[in-house]
Amino acid sequence: MTLNERIKKIRNDKGLTQEEFAKKLEIKRNTVATYEMGRSVPSGAVLSLISTKFSVNMEWLTDGIGEPYKKRNRDQEIAAFTNDVMEETDDSFKKRFIHALSKLNERDWETIAKIIEEMK
Repeated sequence: MTLNERIKKIRNDKGLTQEEFAKKLEIKRNTVATYEMGRSVPSGAVLSLISTKFSVNMEWLTDGIGEPYKKRNRDQEIAAFTNDVMEETDDSFKKRFIHALSKLNERDWETIAKIIEEMK
């Protein structure tokens, strides 16, 4: 798999359009298109940003060696999810849901925990 194919794989794995992928990297959509077609090669800074933003192993991204994605612990998964949600529009369901969760008090959390236990 070539570099351009690996970049396209990352984007597809994340379920993003070229426009959405570009926005997350703060580059233009047509730049992503040129990377994916192999017409241009991303700079080291862009490769580093792809690695960081999408938890991609840099060695896999640049050379195709190893596993594509870095293993993340639970806290890192939660942080990544929260970060992604914060980039959504204010009226997105996920963002409104996270906001509602942030308003819960300890008693509310205990009630939710009991409900979930009963659902098991």
